[in-house]
This record gives sequence, structure tokens and C-alpha cells, in this order.
Amino acid sequence: MRRIALAMVIVAVFVADGAAQDSSRRPVNTYSIVARDPKTGELGVAVQSHWFSVGTVVAWAEAGVGAVATQSFVDPSYGPLGLDLMRAGRAAPDALAGLLAADAGRDVRQVAMIDAQGRVAAHTGKNCIAAAGHHVGANFSVQANLMEKDTVWPAMARAFESAQGELAERLLAALDAAQREGGDIRGKQSAAILVVSGKPTGKPWVDRTVDLRVEDSPEPLVELRRLLKVHRAYQRMNEGDLCAEKKDWPCAAREYGAAEAILPEQMEVVFWHAVTLVTSGQPDAALPLFKKVFAREPIWAELVGRLPAAGLLPNDDALIQRIKAQHSR
Repeated sequence: MRRIALAMVIVAVFVADGAAQDSSRRPVNTYSIVARDPKTGELGVAVQSHWFSVGTVVAWAEAGVGAVATQSFVDPSYGPLGLDLMRAGRAAPDALAGLLAADAGRDVRQVAMIDAQGRVAAHTGKNCIAAAGHHVGANFSVQANLMEKDTVWPAMARAFESAQGELAERLLAALDAAQREGGDIRGKQSAAILVVSGKPTGKPWVDRTVDLRVEDSPEPLVELRRLLKVHRAYQRMNEGDLCAEKKDWPCAAREYGAAEAILPEQMEVVFWHAVTLVTSGQPDAALPLFKKVFAREPIWAELVGRLPAAGLLPNDDALIQRIKAQHSR
């Protein structure tokens, strides 16, 4: 009963606030996907649009609860209210139906929701700008409006269903398929991807495993994929930091090494890999990496001398000088 009462309150608030919200609604004409990975329980949203900073209004997700994409003449409140309803126990189709019933502007909305059990629903209002439509599949929904042609969302569905790998990669595969099919008739501008873990920790900053946005770019999907690669590398860097905190230097070297394998052109990654190789007893392996870093970032040789006091390099003056000498070679 308490859950039902909460759901009724949420819908009542939605109705009461409707008139005030009308003035802030913006036409975000776009394509997006909401999905759940049945193996991991991860939930995600990915979106691209010819609209500045599309991720701030379209993509919503909470670990253990659900994911929402709200677009067309967007009402961002569908995101938090949809999550509130699903958190209170409503299935995604029921949550979406309730919010639509309370919305006088439903005919210009396009919304998709999926809950933590994989129940999914989508709505394309009859007044969304053509080409507009959606496709609901097992554990996902794809939706688009103001597209060049009506084959965009079927192409997204096929791409997602056939893609392999982690949920983030499969979400991006759907976006890439949309763009290959013609995408937004106006072109490209921004994109975003949000993935939350399958097991909520109660710490949103931990549960958001991927949260990336391209606010304005001539090639937002290309940039989003680049950012995902950087994100993967820094995930391994973060693991290396945790190992370093525990003085587990072999673990740190392993994680930083994995990060460098992903992103060898990033000197931050190379530098900390070299540092952990030294602290794990492999200075000879570290010296070529230091040389590579110092050739690009000479000032980092000065940083080396500050690390022993922080416990991040051995307090061995001869070793420190040997490392710094890589700057002049």
C-alpha cells in the first residue's frame, strides 16, 4: 500500500507541475537506446542529437532501479519521476503509462523506460516530427524522431541485438547504426552514454560505471568512443591507485600496465606505470618509460624527486638520479 500511495503522489505532483514545466520543455529531436544486460544486470542509456548537451536532459539511470530516455519535445521530469515510480515497485510499462496519462503534452513526447527486471516500454507521440518511431525488444528499446528516414530505429535494433561485448559497446553499436542509416535529418552535435552497475551499492558515484558526454562536436559519436577508451584506461588507473594505497606494488604495476596498453599515447598513464614498476622492483623496465615521458613532458622529471617523500618511490638518491638522467638522454 505504501508503494501504491507513493506512486499516486508522484503522478499527482506531475499533474500539478505540468503547466509550470511547459515553459521549460525543449525540442530534443534525436535517437537513443535504453537497455539492460541480462548477464550482469547493468542498465544503460545512450543518445545522439543535433542539440547542445543532449545527455543532460535525455539520459537517466539508477542501479537496481531502471533507465529512462526522454526526448522529442522533452520533459526532463520523466527521468526522475520514472525512476521514482520504478524504485517504488512499478514495472517500467506501468510507470510510463502513469506519467503519460498525467501529461497533456504526451502527443509530442518520445519516452522509453526499462526496469531492473528487464521490463521495457516506449511511447512515440502522434505529433512527434517524422520520421519518428520506436522498437521494443528483449531487454531494450530504441527510439528516434526527426530522422532522415524511417529505417533508423530498425537498424539500431538489429545492431544492438547482434553486437558483442560489454553493454556500453553494444549501446554505441546501436548509435553508430543509426548514423550510418542517415540519423537526424539536421546532422550531429552532441552525444552521451550512461551505464549503471547491476548491483547497487548505495553510492551513486560507484554505481555509475560509465557516465560520458560530448556536449558539442562535429563528430560526437567518434568523440564518444574515444572518451570511452580513455575511460577504460583510467578505470585501470584507479584500480592501480587502490593497489598503491595498500602498497601492493605488483598489483599496481599490473593495473597501470593494463592502462598503458589501452592508452599508450597518454603520458599520465605511462608515467605512473613507470613509477609502479620501480616500486615493484623493476627499475630497468621503468627507465625506457620515463625516457618516453620526459621527451614529451620534461617538467615531469622534477616531479620524480618529490615522490619518495610521498612513499611513491624508494628513498634512494642514486635511483632517483638515475631516473632523472633519462631526461637528458
